[in-house]
Amino acid sequence: MALFEARKIWKTYADMAVPLDVLRGLDFDLEEGESVGIFGASGTGKSTLLHLLGGLDTPTDGRVTACGFDLGTMSDAELARFRNREVGFVFQFYHLLPEFTALENAMLPALIAGLGRDEATGRANEALGAVGLSERLAHRPAMLSGGEQQRVAIARATVMKPRVVFADEPTGNLDRETGRMVWEYLKELNAERGIALVAVTHNRDLVEGFTRALELKDGRLHGYSG
Repeated sequence: MALFEARKIWKTYADMAVPLDVLRGLDFDLEEGESVGIFGASGTGKSTLLHLLGGLDTPTDGRVTACGFDLGTMSDAELARFRNREVGFVFQFYHLLPEFTALENAMLPALIAGLGRDEATGRANEALGAVGLSERLAHRPAMLSGGEQQRVAIARATVMKPRVVFADEPTGNLDRETGRMVWEYLKELNAERGIALVAVTHNRDLVEGFTRALELKDGRLHGYSG
């Protein structure tokens, strides 16, 4: 069984003058340890797809199963636990708490999961070290560059050692060179730690180097060869 399976997924936004079908019978599989880059123009439903796979939203029709769970049958509390332990999210905007240090921001998912402070600190140290921020543990977000803030966000996303990371335009708020470096950190985490990775972007060049490259167009996924 695949790590994630989406079958005949529809997502319709009906609270508009004209209902909008963003996803139209989409199918998707993700295997353990795989990396998938999904290219798509703005407005094609890339973020919507990640939200559905990660249990942040529900499809209008269709079924998502993840890590052996049918997300459509889970309670809010069960979904919250699933997201905390099985999934990491990285967004275009970093969503760091400004009053917390890099270490404290990275610790948050572990503390929410009920881990002791010592274990949470150890995990956060390890996660920040993996993205090259061992010398920035005591820095607050305002003291960090955009690329460093995004790396803190990646550390936070991986501190619980999830089975998959969903990255939603993770370099969209960065300059080209810094964005390339952040993209490489994500791919290294996949290659070296075996965390499955699904990253979406509107930049065609960034989907190269993944196990699979796909294009989201007309509400469905298509093979993409550049």
